[in-house]
Amino acid sequence: MSTHAKRERLLLADLLEAAGPDAPTLCDGWTTRDLAAHVVVRERRPDAAAGVLLGPLRDRLERVQAEFAAKPYEELVQLVRSGPPRMSPFSIKQVDEGANTVEFYVHAEDVRRAQPDWTPREIDPVFANALWARLEKTARLVGRRSPGGLVVRRPNGQTAVAHRGTPVVTVTGEPGELTLFLYGRQAAARVELDGDEGAVAAVLKARLGV
Repeated sequence: MSTHAKRERLLLADLLEAAGPDAPTLCDGWTTRDLAAHVVVRERRPDAAAGVLLGPLRDRLERVQAEFAAKPYEELVQLVRSGPPRMSPFSIKQVDEGANTVEFYVHAEDVRRAQPDWTPREIDPVFANALWARLEKTARLVGRRSPGGLVVRRPNGQTAVAHRGTPVVTVTGEPGELTLFLYGRQAAARVELDGDEGAVAAVLKARLGV
């Protein structure tokens, strides 16, 4: 049975392939080539990928990512599509599902929504619930840099606290849109925000995400 992560991986690869190597993405300063290189390094070069979180390794990460970005684009996309090597922890189904479902969903939208003719994607209820379940677990991590209180809410009334504080801003939307919002794609997420005008403006400018 296909997992959410596997489906999102294949979708991301298809979008990268269709967009070509020089298309913009929602990742500031990254083209589709850069984004593809990031995905490949994250799965295949943990020695460099740690630079995302560890400052002393950042130069190594940038160097290795640049080396992958210099590869033929078709090769990069195929590496994204085929997934990690067998010895990688990401090759374990449960690890892949837990670590990559949101990662690949967000990056797929990074490609899709940076294009001028993008259209909303219809998300089935099962996947929507899976995204919400992950948000409930990670909301406080990805929302920790909110300048004030931040609550996310589904149209059905389910809520999760992303950051405690005042004044409180409530963000309402479908799980996929809330995921994009909390992972730093506020401007591209189709959500409704309720709260003090100044607090809303601050949240929209905040550097949310991991």
